[in-house]
Amino acid sequence: MDIHENILTAIGNTPLVKLNKLVGPNDATVLVKCEFMNPGASIKDRMALYILEKAEREGKLKPGGTIVENTSGNTGMGVALAAAVKGYKCIFTMPDKMSLEKINRLKALGAQVVVTPTNVPAEDPRSYYETAKRLHRETPGAFMLNQYHNPDNIEAHYNTTGPEIYKQTEGKFDYFVAGLGTGGTMSGAGKFLKEKIPGLKNVGVDPEGSVYEGYFKTGKLTEPHVYKVEGIGEDMLCGAMDFTHLDDVRQVDDRQCFIAARRLAREEGIFAGGSSGAAIHVAVQLAKEVGKGKTIVVVLPDSGSSYISKFHSDEWMRDNGFLEEKGAGTIRDILGDKRKDVKTARRGDKVDQVVETMRGHGISQMPVVGDDGRTVGMVHEYDLLNALVAGKAKFSDTIDSIIAPLQGALSLDTSIARLREVFAQDNVAVVKDGEKVVGIVTKIDLIDYLHRTAA
Repeated sequence: MDIHENILTAIGNTPLVKLNKLVGPNDATVLVKCEFMNPGASIKDRMALYILEKAEREGKLKPGGTIVENTSGNTGMGVALAAAVKGYKCIFTMPDKMSLEKINRLKALGAQVVVTPTNVPAEDPRSYYETAKRLHRETPGAFMLNQYHNPDNIEAHYNTTGPEIYKQTEGKFDYFVAGLGTGGTMSGAGKFLKEKIPGLKNVGVDPEGSVYEGYFKTGKLTEPHVYKVEGIGEDMLCGAMDFTHLDDVRQVDDRQCFIAARRLAREEGIFAGGSSGAAIHVAVQLAKEVGKGKTIVVVLPDSGSSYISKFHSDEWMRDNGFLEEKGAGTIRDILGDKRKDVKTARRGDKVDQVVETMRGHGISQMPVVGDDGRTVGMVHEYDLLNALVAGKAKFSDTIDSIIAPLQGALSLDTSIARLREVFAQDNVAVVKDGEKVVGIVTKIDLIDYLHRTAA
């Protein structure tokens, strides 16, 4: 008889499924790793069990002890499952943007949940990071996984997720796509797969508002801001995020994440979460770029069951401006034909060359593209001025040290309501179609559009 000793031995060995409707006949093959089919409904079951059992072997977690961790919900679920089987107590801290389903699932397993504000810096004592650290200090004999900075997070995926994907595919694929949260999945599984498969490209997925994409492309941290998709992205650099195994990082916005997840459910019958939607959006985009004959493996981290009251609800999507009412305007409407004429700089361009282009065209910022024509960042006249005045750059120098991460990046289908939110944080909105900038929208562009449509 094929019987598991307990629910923990059922973790892993999740299926790899081919997409059929979200990709076209001339696109690359896309295979999805259904991690939501783990007992706790997410990939985090693997990491949680691995770290806890290692802590037990090393004597850091003792019988009857208490586990403390900050979580967006999925790690907490994996920990809570193990704690229920092994007899530990759990205290979790969670940001208040997380779904009620996630909070109630943890409580159902006997965990204590402390909800903290989302819109505070990571180092703020009210954040879920710092609150967890405080509770860990205050609880005698407590053990904290510290998933964001623990190298065992990477080790877990190097030893489990990576080998499993390699075995299922026999190493016959070309791209590995995964969302970047703590970084453990990409840093562990991605490292293993790169070691085994010559020429494999690892592509990370990061939500707009997180710091990873900008840091990967420019080496500089952006100012993070709140986004709605859960379980992906960060407002700080995590110790479990090893950028050396990445070949590319692509950015997605909330709407792209949610629409892709909803399409995945309605067209492929795969009921997954928003971070899965983020990865699918990039994988489908990549499949069109690289074309037939290539194969992409993409990780789907968690289930859609935690988001029934959120983006899987039409009402929630409409209330948050992600399902457009008939006649509502988008950035595509505002730009019109102007998206065909965007002045760009290139890495290696001289400062005086860029200044002359800005002056000649009356613009105050330019997207910067790499040798492949894809956008790597922005150069702003304010940064140029500061560098010149401070003596950190000369007109004969290249602009490379002045390139700033791309912020306020939106898609052509972004609503006017979302555009206004970006204007509250940035002076301009950078409009991307795939990986290329196709327009710059300013406040006066929006005013002009509203004037034209009103007329």
